[in-house]
Amino acid sequence: MKKEKLPSSPKAQGVSRESWRVLGIMSEFVSATERLKDIRPAVSIFGSARVPQDHPYYALAEKIARVLSDAGFSVISGGGPGLMEAANKGAFEGRSPSIGLNIELPFEQMPNPYQNIGINFHYFFSRKVMFVRFATAYIVMPGGLGTLDEVMEVLTLIQTGKSPKIPVIMVGTQFWKGFVDWIQTHLLGEKMISPEDMDLFCVMDDPQEIVNAIFKFYEKRGFEHTQEEWELMLRL
Repeated sequence: MKKEKLPSSPKAQGVSRESWRVLGIMSEFVSATERLKDIRPAVSIFGSARVPQDHPYYALAEKIARVLSDAGFSVISGGGPGLMEAANKGAFEGRSPSIGLNIELPFEQMPNPYQNIGINFHYFFSRKVMFVRFATAYIVMPGGLGTLDEVMEVLTLIQTGKSPKIPVIMVGTQFWKGFVDWIQTHLLGEKMISPEDMDLFCVMDDPQEIVNAIFKFYEKRGFEHTQEEWELMLRL
């Protein structure tokens, strides 16, 4: 007599879905790594998806990306509208590749058309790792919660030694003033961070000064990761 198959329990179904999720993340890692392996040196640029094309921030992000692209840097953005679009557009019109790491969201995120390489991600986790893994510098334009998430993530990775130190440049002196003052007054003032942690980032506004600062950081060591740094990146 044939035994009737019992339905899986909710717990077993949950474990199965989690296993498929891990495989999905692995698949995104493999695919993205293969497509981005030759883009260095590259700069990741972050900023709000809500900034319109006629806003001064848009023009500034586009200019910064164009100067970086013409200087030989690939430019990586989140691939969406607003300042992400501005970054991709500036790079797209320059000499070096424009890369968009697109994320599937229920609103706001539609891939912009200014991408030489566009990669779609379902998982925030794998996407965030790619921003860090392939960047020789971070440029943080004005933005909202997603932008704050990205900048705090990379500062934490550098502070804790989980990522090599790279330039982290926040653009928009007036926009970031209150945030930097809060870090200085409360995080440093109440000993939540060390004094040297204030050197993990800087604030600049001029596109050429930003490019010069990145070149100055690497002038004695070059853009290639050391073996030790490659090992760090593998443990992100």
